[in-house]
Amino acid sequence: MKPVSFRIGTRQTGVALIMVLLAMALVVLLAAGMTKQQSLRVYKAGHYLAQQQGQSIALGAEEFARRILVRDYEEDKEKGVMVDSPDEFWAMHAAVLPLDESGVAEVQIDDLGGRINLNDLVTPNGQVDPLTKDRLARLLVALGITGLNVDTLIDWVDPDDQTASAYGAEDGQYLMAEPGYRAANQPFVSITELRLIEGMTEEIYVALRPHVSAVPVSGIGINVNAATGPVLMSLHPDLNEAQAESIIAKREEGRFENIQDFLAMPEFSGMGLKASGLTLQTRFFEVVSRITYDNRVVNMVSTVFRNPEGEVRTVHRDTGQKNRISKEPYTFSEG
Repeated sequence: MKPVSFRIGTRQTGVALIMVLLAMALVVLLAAGMTKQQSLRVYKAGHYLAQQQGQSIALGAEEFARRILVRDYEEDKEKGVMVDSPDEFWAMHAAVLPLDESGVAEVQIDDLGGRINLNDLVTPNGQVDPLTKDRLARLLVALGITGLNVDTLIDWVDPDDQTASAYGAEDGQYLMAEPGYRAANQPFVSITELRLIEGMTEEIYVALRPHVSAVPVSGIGINVNAATGPVLMSLHPDLNEAQAESIIAKREEGRFENIQDFLAMPEFSGMGLKASGLTLQTRFFEVVSRITYDNRVVNMVSTVFRNPEGEVRTVHRDTGQKNRISKEPYTFSEG
């Protein structure tokens, strides 16, 4: 009997040992899983905090740019010459602001005044603006764009559902897409809406984007000091590329401080070009910020408006655009 009792006790002890080992293995697995989850939570929290910090710095960079624009207005007012041009310091450089040892903030101000505002195509009462329509049509010709018609842009903005012409596009065309969508029938909110336009390709979008804007205030005109070559060519059907380049070369020697001086350029001789829709000042700007902080990068593009009294306010922010810093860097010291 004793040997039998011994074997039963050994078997019970072995079972108990196996149960202990299984319990320990379960505890180890649970602990490992909890540690992994905890590490993931810590990483996510750290990433979130770094992103929030980067966005806060980007807002500070935006405020820095706004103050630069206010100062520019005040200096122009003191001089008695209210003119915005590419030869001004804020327009020539991208500011580099060191952030201690943790990173750097890069800020660039882009002038939107030298572009054609797509929202000028249709007036607030729903009528097509012929001056803007003609300029946009000539811009497409100047850029060599044949796959897009200005009537398609008009139909995207105008409030009705009738095509402007056989070259237009309304809901009928857009609903056939996969997935289908409708024409906006309202002013452009963002220039990126161009990607939705019937006939738009990436090639056309890249070519057109530097010369057009989508600002919410209509009728502010084109700043002739900031206008690109193709935009200058859009001002009159007889103005060619060589003449536009000549105007830009002379503008670089000395900016225009009077619209009449611009219209008196020999390149416009005999064209009868009028001052309608032309200006020397810019109301809308893009503030491009790139924040490198804690080995992370935060991008922000803010559209800001400077009113006739010199007050600057932000009207739109976009954190989806990258690689927009393009100007020569200028580093500001801490002092």
